[in-house]
Amino acid sequence: MKTLLNVIWLVLSGFWLFLGYALAAVIMCVLIVTIPWGIASWRIGVYSLWPFGKTVVEKPGSGVGAAIGNVVWVVLAGFWIAIGHILSGVALCITIIGIPFGIANFKMVPVALMPLGKQIVDQ
Repeated sequence: MKTLLNVIWLVLSGFWLFLGYALAAVIMCVLIVTIPWGIASWRIGVYSLWPFGKTVVEKPGSGVGAAIGNVVWVVLAGFWIAIGHILSGVALCITIIGIPFGIANFKMVPVALMPLGKQIVDQ
């Protein structure tokens, strides 16, 4: 079932969200100083391609550095990517079939805003 959900997700919004994360990752890696944010953006982007069957949890041992890094991320790219998730979620919730995918988009907003200190694990 989760494979079917992931395929539908990929077609409806996953690919476009991944492109946003990939663009942010490339920009962050080009700027050299922001490479940790580029790596986090790529990791969350891959998660946005195939999210069903996985979940995001707090990474043990992350502390003040991750919190400060998340503030920088929100300013640089997180705000815009979160808006992309919200707009995609609203568009998907217009149809009855898209409601579960819209809800999945809304669940990804917190990790889009604060990716550092998070870990993606299988359910």
